[in-house]
Formats: sequence, C-alpha cells, structure tokens
Amino acid sequence: MLLGVIADDFTGATDIASFLVENGLPTVQLNGVPQDDTPVDSQAVVISLKSRSCPVDQAVEQSLQALAWLQRQGCRQFYFKYCSTFDSTAQGNIGPVTDALLDALGEQQTVISPALPVNGRTVYQGYLFVMDQLLSESGMRNHPVTPMTDSNLMRLMEAQASGRCGLVNAAEMDRGAGAVQEKLQQLAQLGVRYAVLDTLNEQHLLTQGEALKTMKLVTGGSGLAIGIARQWAQPGQEKAQSAGAPQGKKAVILSGSCSTMTNKQVARYRQQAPARSIDVSRCITAGDRSAYAAELSTWVEQQASQLAPLLYATAEPEQLQQTQQQYGTEAASQAVEALFAEVVKRLQQQGFSRFIVAGGETSGVVTQALGIRGFHIGPCISPGVPWVRAIEQPVSLALKSGNFGDENFFARAQTEFSV
Repeated sequence: MLLGVIADDFTGATDIASFLVENGLPTVQLNGVPQDDTPVDSQAVVISLKSRSCPVDQAVEQSLQALAWLQRQGCRQFYFKYCSTFDSTAQGNIGPVTDALLDALGEQQTVISPALPVNGRTVYQGYLFVMDQLLSESGMRNHPVTPMTDSNLMRLMEAQASGRCGLVNAAEMDRGAGAVQEKLQQLAQLGVRYAVLDTLNEQHLLTQGEALKTMKLVTGGSGLAIGIARQWAQPGQEKAQSAGAPQGKKAVILSGSCSTMTNKQVARYRQQAPARSIDVSRCITAGDRSAYAAELSTWVEQQASQLAPLLYATAEPEQLQQTQQQYGTEAASQAVEALFAEVVKRLQQQGFSRFIVAGGETSGVVTQALGIRGFHIGPCISPGVPWVRAIEQPVSLALKSGNFGDENFFARAQTEFSV
C-alpha cells in the first residue's frame, strides 16, 4: 500500500478517492477504521471518518486510530483530507488533528493545500477563494456548523493549531518543484510547522505532488491528490471505475446540506420531480420521528415519476437561522440526521438500492445507517463526486459535498449513467 488517506467526512472521502482513481492510483474507500488487520488489495486506501465537526478529542482519537491501522498496512505516505473550504472553527478540528498526526509520525512539518481549482477553490497569498469570492464572503460565511468568517489560511491554522504557519507563494510555485522544496526547507529552519501552498491552477497541483513525494504527512483538499497520485501511479495504469458503476433501479435523493449550490440544486430539481421538505418539528422527539419516517418512506415508495423523489432539509440562510433559534443548532441537526437514518433503513428494506445524498454530515449518516463497510469508486458525475458501489451489498451511492456539482446535478446523476 502506497498511500493512506484519512478523510474527515464521507463526501470528502469519495471526493478524494475519485481523484486518485482518475489519476491512475487504484483505490478502495473504507467507512470507518477496520476492526481487524485483514490486508486490503489496493495501492491506496481512503478511510472515511465523521470527524469534521465532532468534539476535538474524538476527532483526534479517530484520526490516530486510522493512522495506526494504515501504518500496520505498510503505507509509505499519509494524507489528512479536509474540505476545500477548510471547514473548521477556532477550536479545530483541522489544527488539532494535524498536530496529533505529525506527533505520532515524529514529523516536524507538513503542508496546507485545500485548493481545488476545477471547482473554483484557489489559494493566493495564503487567502482561500471560492470562485471569485474570498471564502469569508462566500456562502460558507453562513454555514450552520462551521461558519467561515476569515479567508486567511495562516491565521485560521494558527488559531487552532500549536505551531507557526508560513507560505509558499504563487511565484515560487511557478518556478517548479525544486523551488517549492527549497522554500519548505527554509521555512522548516525558521521553525514553521505548517506551510500554506498557493494554488491557482492544476499545474500548481502537479508541482506540489512532485515536491511532496517524500513528505511523510500531507494535508489538504482533494485537489492535491491529483499531483500525489501522478507521482505514485505506474505507467500504463488505466482508470479503474467499472467496479463502482451504479446499479439498481429504485432510487431516492436525500438532501441535508444548506449550502448555496445545494439550495440551487434543490430549487431546480423541485421543478423536475416529486419533492418534499422535511418538517423539523416532527423530527425532534423519537416517537414522532419514527412515525414521520414511516410516512416519508411510504410517500417515496408511492411516487411513480421517471426521476427519483427528493426529501430535503435544505433551507435558505434566513429559514435555517429561524430553525436553529427555535430548536437549537445541534438539536435540529441531530434530529434531521436521525430521521434520514430511519428513512434509508426503511427504503432499503423496500428494495431501494440507489441513494443520491447531498451534504457531508447527511452522507455519513446514510452510509452508516445502510451498514456499508466500504466502496468501489465509479464514474464521476461532477468533479469530486463519483458514483460508488458498496463492497459487500448491492447498493450504489452518489455522495455530494454541499457546494459541489452544477444546478442540474440531481437529474444528471440519474440520466447520464447506465443503471
């Protein structure tokens, strides 16, 4: 095993796994840390955790368990994967997990590279942009769990981690891998523990991959995986996507993300297929939630449209704020997640085998509710969003990060791929 990836949520895991496969590195995704050391026959393994917004100590513990398992598999390089919008708070979890992984590996330095230019995430002078907006001026400013109100990655990292943060700027990146390695060495001599990498285009990602091949731990979004995979891939290796191609006929869409793009996707899809909004008030208590889950699963089963029915908790910022004020942010989120978990279990029993899911937290809940241990990676619907097929059961999923995909994503996921 060449590369071991620790991903802090389920959509992020499928995101990076798709880029690894696309760039020639055979990859298997595992959901959670395996309970035994049975070897996995793949050059790369992505372990998906649900550690992005849980308490810091839990995130650290889960990440260290994943690292220990990957070390026992003989991995040569490790990759801590977080969102391309650096979703975190002043307390973590990106900084504390990075520190714990560095300490466990006995390493003194790593890089910070969340950029994914193909999806409009770029870094310039250490500032993270979403399309043509600073991160702090994008829809991420209103994220219900990790609102991003600063765009400076160096400040963000130093606020939640234990060391100093420096920068490899775009001009140095343009000079190639040797210049990047030289700058990293200079920063290390100055005691800089984390180096933010300016990234404006895919060539910068390829340069990073070449410069970082011998770095024991790298951190970033899925874009860096393009460069890393190209370094590890063997000549002549082809995309290995057939094992993850979608299968089955009965499908449903579940949307828990409240991102700007998911709001647009839900609005478009409501004009194309049956759709039903989640009533949070009916999710709060367990008894009401169970009855409501039965009602919703029956409604989904009864729809006879060509396109799959949609259940959505997606809301605009004003509506979301009202819900959070009424029920509490954490209580509302957990109640909706618990509802989705009950619904998918019922639908699976009714023969549903295709699940299209929007939102990292929702994707984690759905995957765990279905009891899926791992995935084969299939064809991409949009950059960073592949179809995946469960290793041990006939279930296919498309797990979409909130802001990924175009406005017609939900329909395209069903119509552009044979099932």
